[in-house]
Amino acid sequence: MDPMSLTALRNKLFKVVDHVIKTGIPAVIERNSHRLKIVLEEKKSKLDNLKPHDCIVGDPEDLVKLKVAEWGEENNL
Repeated sequence: MDPMSLTALRNKLFKVVDHVIKTGIPAVIERNSHRLKIVLEEKKSKLDNLKPHDCIVGDPEDLVKLKVAEWGEENNL
């Protein structure tokens, strides 16, 4: 989309916003030789908020080979 003035944006604000939503192409506005953009924000996955934790003590491969009997489950019954 070609750069537009703030006055042009005011006259067709809803059309410009709908165009950005439909196409994903940012709208560029010029004001006093500065450029601004109206950009569609991408939805983030809830999984992006997860932080990695280093909570395994020892070798993780040992957990793959672990058998239930090794947990000492019989002793806890």
